[in-house]
Amino acid sequence: MKYTTIPHTDLRVSKICLGTMTWGNQNTPAEGFDQMDYALEKGVNFFDTAELYPVPATAETYAETERIMGNWFAARNNRNQVVLATKIAGPGAYTAHIRTTGFTPSSIREALEGSLMRLKTDYIDLYQLHWPERNANFFGKRDYFPDAAEQWEENFQEILEILEAFVREGKIRHIGLSNETPWASMKYISLSEQKELPRMKTIQNPYSLLNRTFEVGNAEVSHREGLGLLAYSPLAFGVLSGKYRNGQLPDNSRLKLFPRMARYNSDQSREATEAYAAIAAKHNLTLTQLSLAFVTDRPFVTSNIIGATTMAQLQENIATADITLSPEILKEIDAVHGRIPNPAP
Repeated sequence: MKYTTIPHTDLRVSKICLGTMTWGNQNTPAEGFDQMDYALEKGVNFFDTAELYPVPATAETYAETERIMGNWFAARNNRNQVVLATKIAGPGAYTAHIRTTGFTPSSIREALEGSLMRLKTDYIDLYQLHWPERNANFFGKRDYFPDAAEQWEENFQEILEILEAFVREGKIRHIGLSNETPWASMKYISLSEQKELPRMKTIQNPYSLLNRTFEVGNAEVSHREGLGLLAYSPLAFGVLSGKYRNGQLPDNSRLKLFPRMARYNSDQSREATEAYAAIAAKHNLTLTQLSLAFVTDRPFVTSNIIGATTMAQLQENIATADITLSPEILKEIDAVHGRIPNPAP
């Protein structure tokens, strides 16, 4: 396993991060245990979750993923071997069953204390804001238009101040963003410097061969400010594993179980996927290997968040950490990207 350090910290993390959002829905607790056992055995020491999980979010399954992880920590007595990241859910109709109050001080306290209890730990290594409270570009929204009815007022300093209180209490070690824009990333960083408040260390945004929009703005912030990307959906909801090629729709696959989660399933995405599959075949790689190795080795990527519903998928995903793509392959990838740029933002 390859390792790196989260920027501005002493946290050494694996370049592959174990994503967990299927546990409690597509995966049973026992399967979650097996995945954590295997990942840790293979050197993956970085696990990411969220109070929202599993996905799709429902009131019936709320926070079940964190409960599974907490039970595993208790059973294995190995909390100190894992760099643990979780997130507070943002506001919206999708999360009305969790809370409707956004990132107020009381909401952050409620969310954090709940996660600590479920995860059976007294600290979180990396605590993240799952998505912005304001009208912004995230979850596949390509364009930005001001919303005349928007009620949001900037509260970044207040958020940093309440998070600072939890850092001082020892309940949080470091903080990060998720599904965020360059504007807000820089606002948070500037405030932390001006007001001597905790600095956002990471940003968890989508990044894959089908979605390289992070490179427009955010990658420069990552490079110049040391805001490490934790890349999620590197296989584009499984599209870049190749399992949906030629019209296939495997049982228990995300697109079969949850058809509305079709963010990466456009005609352009399918065309690009076929082109990347041809590159992989030409160089004796699987499409999964090509897709994950590309993400892992980007200079602004701190860790690549992989997720799997089967052990075979998990084994292949973790093994890609040892693959480095040649300049020839990267040139061929960029040629496809130039022809079909970001078909699934």
